[in-house]
Amino acid sequence: LNLKDILFCERGEPFIISGAGTLAMEMALLNVVEKKESCLILSQGFFGQRMAQIAQSFGINCDVIQSPWGEAVLPEKLEVKLSEKDYAAVFSTHVDTATGSCAPVKDYAEILKGYGSLFVLDGVCATGGIEERMDHWGVDVILTAAQKCFGVPPGLCILALSEKAMEKRKKMGAISAYYSDLLRWLPIMHDPSKYFSTPCVNEIRAFYESTKIILEEGVEKRFQRHSLAARAIRAALAALGFSFFTKAPYLADTISVAYYPDGIDDMPFRRAYFDKGIVVAGGLGEVAGKVFRMGHMGNLSFSQVQFAIEALEDTLSLLGYKFSPQSGILAAQAIL
Repeated sequence: LNLKDILFCERGEPFIISGAGTLAMEMALLNVVEKKESCLILSQGFFGQRMAQIAQSFGINCDVIQSPWGEAVLPEKLEVKLSEKDYAAVFSTHVDTATGSCAPVKDYAEILKGYGSLFVLDGVCATGGIEERMDHWGVDVILTAAQKCFGVPPGLCILALSEKAMEKRKKMGAISAYYSDLLRWLPIMHDPSKYFSTPCVNEIRAFYESTKIILEEGVEKRFQRHSLAARAIRAALAALGFSFFTKAPYLADTISVAYYPDGIDDMPFRRAYFDKGIVVAGGLGEVAGKVFRMGHMGNLSFSQVQFAIEALEDTLSLLGYKFSPQSGILAAQAIL
């Protein structure tokens, strides 16, 4: 029930299963698209490409609209493609973890209301931090994972299916999966005392606590906090001479992907920043070594934002990078 409140999903069917986000992607695909059907993938980066690879692995025909990295697929391109061909489902990543791009998923959903395709949303880097109004928007499947905005250790794949999506799954009959077959999991979701596969009980308990934290904060207030923290962090990075890989209209409230300024190398920077108590990720794919990825999601407090920026300034000083002292901290504080 907590998950349904977070997803604004009154009538859907939630699933919480041992696994990672990639398993959730696979489950979403196999349970709503038959082999004789086609799906459309709106890809703005690494994980749209991964969904296409999953489809190809199971012999499911997929077409891909690929935006430049750092941007997102324009809604009008979706509408043109839908007018040309029938698709069983359309898949979109909400926030691509590699590129930091946030897709206009509400616009996609509005367009899809005029077609018969199911809308599947990959919310791994968004759910619980950026609004996803499943019923109101008309999203049929939200897939996500525990380790990002929920602030739980990795180990759970999480899905919610609309009534329309569940009807489609039931009509499909047997699928090319066993563990990934949601109909095998459905009785367990209704009665956890039943057995299908051993659950990761500790992870599920942690996830339950995280949903309580989210609802106690208030979902709307949580969205606002994520937005404010994102703006403060990016203001600090810009003041310190960093630029952003993601184009301005597509910046996500959960992650920032920043280019290194001249004189700062990837691994020495990330090692030194780690020694100051902050972990940031390196770039993926074509931006490996050129950027770092800073997540600002989950139960992040404003005091933690300030600590991260102070540690960033200390790291830059240690590496010999020239900047105006406290410029990053003051830029963030002006927003917070």
